[in-house]
Amino acid sequence: MMGCDEWPRRVMELQVKPPLAPMEAQSVAEIPVGPNWQYEPKWDGFRCLAFRDGDKVDLQSKSGQSLTRYFPETVAALRELKADRFVVDSELVIPVKGRFSFDDLLQRIHPAASRVNKLATQTPALMIVFDLLADASGKSLLAMPLKERRKQLEQFAKAYLKSTDRIRLSPATTNLAQARKWFESPGSDLDGAIAKRLDLPYESDQRSAMQKIKRERTADCVVGGFRYAEKGKVVGSLLLGLYDDAGLLNHVGFCSAIKAEERPALTRKLEKLIKPPGFTGHAPGGPSRWSTRRSMEWQPLDPKLVVEVAFDHVSGERFRHGTRLLRWRPDKAPRQCKMDQLGQKRGSAALKLL
Repeated sequence: MMGCDEWPRRVMELQVKPPLAPMEAQSVAEIPVGPNWQYEPKWDGFRCLAFRDGDKVDLQSKSGQSLTRYFPETVAALRELKADRFVVDSELVIPVKGRFSFDDLLQRIHPAASRVNKLATQTPALMIVFDLLADASGKSLLAMPLKERRKQLEQFAKAYLKSTDRIRLSPATTNLAQARKWFESPGSDLDGAIAKRLDLPYESDQRSAMQKIKRERTADCVVGGFRYAEKGKVVGSLLLGLYDDAGLLNHVGFCSAIKAEERPALTRKLEKLIKPPGFTGHAPGGPSRWSTRRSMEWQPLDPKLVVEVAFDHVSGERFRHGTRLLRWRPDKAPRQCKMDQLGQKRGSAALKLL
């Protein structure tokens, strides 16, 4: 392989440009087994596509939004690499006291540049790279199978990533036993496992080519509405929705596990988004013998907010019980929250990861 200084100085134009629809993972219950699968850790951070084109660096979230201004230290690290043109798929994480902190990631999505710059110095982000979409000459690798892209990524990492401690190569294996060993001792750094087809190209609409197995059953849901609490005009519960194949937002459950001290500010935020119809498919029902009229009245919202919730059972394409709020997901686009997340089941292979 050529060294860093042997690459041609005159490189071609970057062939893969933002915005790019990232390859999405399908939630499954069991780790797929077979010779065509590669396994990787599922990092608990922000998915990030990074584009380098000369001095220009762009960071793109999974939803297609720009992350560039929120992670100036990552932009600087990418700009310092000796490769002039490339595109990588990665995860942004923030190490704090030996763990990756998702809360510190959320703090970065802040309008004040001074605040972002302060946090970038205090808690700098780490980029964990797991795919190469355009090589160091700017040539697209999207049509290349993962097996070949991974080889090129490892060569890229060997040539360029040794010069920085802010960008690292994610481990990968084809050994199922080794993949399971990563998760025998659960820790906050890992969110589960990712399995990818080695024989397929990088295609955003090929969901079966990348599958995720998470530690607990979770879903990213759109907040399609809310109900006020029985006492006081503060939010009592969030009404959750998922999009079906027809593009309709269906009500699938609720979440009332909101901290009391957070309710006033959240209420003000939600009230600014009140806009009919909220749900365009199945909508929340009206009063029943078990509820009062006040408890069943709800406010429709412009579907802009996404939350990640944990759930136990699904019945009739709805969460059977209330869900547990894990976190807000400003990095996710509402339209990416699909009904297929309800198809997760507890399987034996998934349990072995716990």
